[in-house]
Amino acid sequence: MKYPRSALTMAATLCFICAAAPAAAQVAGGTTTVEASITETTRLAMGWSVKKTLLGKTIYNEAGQKVGKVEDLIISPDRDVTYVIVGAGGFIGIGRHDVAIPVTQVQDKAGKLVMAGATQAMIKAMPAFTYASDTSKRDAFVAAADKDIAKGKAAVAGLEKKAGAAAGEAKAKIDVDITALQLDVKTAETKLGEMKQAGVARWKEFETDVSAATARLRKSTDKAAG
Repeated sequence: MKYPRSALTMAATLCFICAAAPAAAQVAGGTTTVEASITETTRLAMGWSVKKTLLGKTIYNEAGQKVGKVEDLIISPDRDVTYVIVGAGGFIGIGRHDVAIPVTQVQDKAGKLVMAGATQAMIKAMPAFTYASDTSKRDAFVAAADKDIAKGKAAVAGLEKKAGAAAGEAKAKIDVDITALQLDVKTAETKLGEMKQAGVARWKEFETDVSAATARLRKSTDKAAG
C-alpha cells in the first residue's frame, strides 16, 4: 500500500509528550481505560525522526504480544497527530489489515509502543482504513489535456478549410499536415481515454504517456497555426 508523502512530511515536525491524565478509549467494540502517555502537539522537534521513532515499529499489548505495526500517521487539519495507521496480520503486506487507532490509545513505555487490552484479532476485526482521494490534481491535468485535444481538432478543421481552397502542391502539403495532426489528436485521445478508463486511483500510471502525447499535439497545433 502506498501512503501520501504529505502526512509523513508534516509528521516529521511533531513531537509526542507524556500526559498524566488517563483516557477512556474504544478498542474493537469494547471499552478500555488507557493511560494517555502519547498526546498530540505541534511543537517542533529538532532532530526527531518519525521514520526512526515510530514508522515501522511494532505495537504490543501489555502481555508483550505483537498486535500490529505502525504504517503511517494521520495529521488533522489543525496539524495535530490524531491517529496511527496500524497494519495487523498478513505477510510482507499480503493480507494485511490496516486500521486507524487514536494515538491516545497507545503508550510509549521505554521506547516500546504498547496498546493495553488489544489483540491482533481485535484490531483485524476493526473497519479497514482507506485514504480519502484528492482528485484536484488529476482533474486539472485531464482538463488541460482535453483543452489541448480541442485545440488540435480546431486546428484540423482550419487546415481542412485551407486545403479546400488550395490546389496542386500546396493542397498536397496541407493534406500531409492534416494527416499528421489528426494522428496526434487520435493518439492524445487514446492515451487520455486509457487514463480515464483506469479510474482516479491509478491516473498517475498514465500521466507520462498522456503528457508526451499532448506535448506532440501542441507542437503540431502550433505548426498548423503558424
